[in-house]
Amino acid sequence: MLREVTGDDVHLMLSWRNQEMNRQVSKTSHEITPEEHARWWSAVRTDPTRRVLMYLREAVPCGVVTFFDLRLDGPRTGSWGFYLDADGLAGRGETLPAWLAVMRAAVDHAFDDLALDRLDGEVLAHNTVVRQMNRRFRFVEGEPRTEISDGREITVIPISLHRENRRRR
Repeated sequence: MLREVTGDDVHLMLSWRNQEMNRQVSKTSHEITPEEHARWWSAVRTDPTRRVLMYLREAVPCGVVTFFDLRLDGPRTGSWGFYLDADGLAGRGETLPAWLAVMRAAVDHAFDDLALDRLDGEVLAHNTVVRQMNRRFRFVEGEPRTEISDGREITVIPISLHRENRRRR
């Protein structure tokens, strides 16, 4: 289940985002400071082109889904990303089921609630497990590009999913 993030969730979100597992697969790999996070939260909570949602598993918060660059007039498009409480879910042996569920919930939200025609995202080339999962959900990879982020060279692969290609349960 997804719900809107509140100010009470901000510290939890930061702690998950700074987990080593999440930093390894993110464009921004440094540990995010509370000040950086506060600036980000201040900007996104009032931005009409963004949505930040909390993923709940059996009523327990355990992930964050972000939608951004939302264009809701003309062709309805947007981008997305997510991260989970990797340490907590691994400790409970729930990583894979939570991962599948958050991806399903995010795709459903994008097409059913936001009524997008196309959902875009990015994945780092070395993140082969996520790339495989994205293909399972019928995302199509675009042309890889090289970027410098946090002083390291990374290969970023754009992904997209059109409404008509979405996997239905």
